[in-house]
Amino acid sequence: MYVPKKMFLTRGVGVHKEKLASFEMALRNAHIAHFNLVEVSSIYPPHCEMVEPEEGLKDTAPGQIMHVVLSRSSTNEPGRMIAASVGVAMPTDPSLYGYLSEHHSYGEDEETAAHYAEDLAGTMLATIMDIPFDPDGSFRDKIETWRDSGRIGKLFSTTQTALGDKRGHWTTVVTASVLLP
Repeated sequence: MYVPKKMFLTRGVGVHKEKLASFEMALRNAHIAHFNLVEVSSIYPPHCEMVEPEEGLKDTAPGQIMHVVLSRSSTNEPGRMIAASVGVAMPTDPSLYGYLSEHHSYGEDEETAAHYAEDLAGTMLATIMDIPFDPDGSFRDKIETWRDSGRIGKLFSTTQTALGDKRGHWTTVVTASVLLP
């Protein structure tokens, strides 16, 4: 049975006249282009340790299959704001699983996209834990309710934003949670 033991977050931006090449450039900027990426759904594994990217990458090899929760957004419209974010909600009890969320958008700044991704992940975790909260309440109110429950330990995210290239070349942003054995 394979259950990831470590995870790191990464992000990047790429610009190129071809859309696929801009995605490749964003993956290179995030230091994960040399892996075979397999997208998975959004469970933060029990007992999974969050590590820095440098530590997570040190024992890897080009071509390795890497499981990721990936968010990306692309545009070729000059000046258009794009965002990609991965949110993380970790339970206080490390033997329980948490949630990862992907969010990609147009026109949102980094803080707005980050809060949205964290809200998504937190909402998923709170609902499986039967923590009562107002789903239509503000993000701040939800965080306070979740933290007061004592059952949601950490909420955070990684977010990448960019403005579309002024020449009309493709601009791509990516964020990823990379799950490691």
